[in-house]
Parts: sequence; C-alpha cells; structure tokens
Amino acid sequence: MAGLSEVQPWQQLLALVLAATVVMGSPGPATISVTAVGAAFGLRASLSYTWGVVLGTIAVLLVVGAGIVGMLASMPGLATVLGILSAVYILYLAFKIATAPPLAERGSTATKPDFLGGFMLAVANPKAYVAIAAVFAGAASQAHTLGTFTRLLVLVAMIVAIHVAWLLAGTAFARFLRHPLASRIINLVFAATLVLTTALAALR
Repeated sequence: MAGLSEVQPWQQLLALVLAATVVMGSPGPATISVTAVGAAFGLRASLSYTWGVVLGTIAVLLVVGAGIVGMLASMPGLATVLGILSAVYILYLAFKIATAPPLAERGSTATKPDFLGGFMLAVANPKAYVAIAAVFAGAASQAHTLGTFTRLLVLVAMIVAIHVAWLLAGTAFARFLRHPLASRIINLVFAATLVLTTALAALR
C-alpha cells in the first residue's frame, strides 16, 4: 500500500509553514529591527519601514528561488560586503531607536526609519539568504507534489505574517513610551538587542 506511506500535500504544506516559522521567524536583524522600530515609533509610523523589510525579504526569496544566490555566493567578498552594509545600517538604526524621544514629545517632523531603509536592510541581511535558502531547499527535497510557485506563494505569505507579528509585538510596548524614563529604557533595550542579535547572526 504505497499510497498510505506517501506524504500528503497538506502534510507537506504544514511542514513548510512550521519550518518557515522556526527558521525565518526566529529573532534576527530584520525581525528585531521591525519590533524595535514599532516600539520606538508606534504602529502607523513604522508601517513604511516594515513593508520595506517585507518586500526586501521577498526579493531575497525570489533570488534564492531562482537559484541566483548560488551564483552570487561564488563572487569573492560579496558576503562580506553585504555583511558590512547590513552592520553599518543596523548600528545607525540602533542609534536612532536608542535616541528616539518619547511618543508624546514627537512632532510630525520627527525622523523615522523609512521604506528604503527597511528594503536595503533586508536585501543586505546575510541571515535572510541563509534562512530562506535552508527552508526553500528543505521544501524542494521533500515536497514532491508542491510546485515551486506554491512554495514561493506560501513563503511570501509567511514573510508577511512573521514581520507583521514582530511589528505588533513591538507596538505593544508603544503605550509605555509616553513616559520619558520608560521610553528611554525600552528604546535602549531594543537597540542593544538589535545589535546583539546582529552580532550573533554574524558569528554563525
């Protein structure tokens, strides 16, 4: 009864979702930055940055899915350049988060991370390539009945869901950020967490 031993499409889909949640949804430079920006600037002001990260991560997914990442990996020094660019922007972002004033004191002209910053962070984030490649390769080796387009569609949905969840987690802290002392403490903690998470990702 070979049919009984075959993995059903819904099981393959569930395995793909679980793998994406664990690997792509784990704390990393992009997810922690979305949370930190949400906490420091509030939901509405963070949407542009978050969608930049989301679309940048989807761009990484398409690069990995097209097999381009293997070609890029063969170029000497590219990973180092991406790592440096990502680290520089993350340090800048951590500084902006750590020095952000309490929400009650911000005017309409307060600077905040924007769409382009989020997009560039996602594209230059080495962890995104490693995580997405791991999930995509695992799905390709196991999901015989799930086509490439289906896998891409599921992973796009997971990228959106994961980053929205991290953003909402961050904005949950925003209500505490109208008090100057609480705002400074929470922003410093998120900024330090962002730098630490990035350092740990770089050492893997």
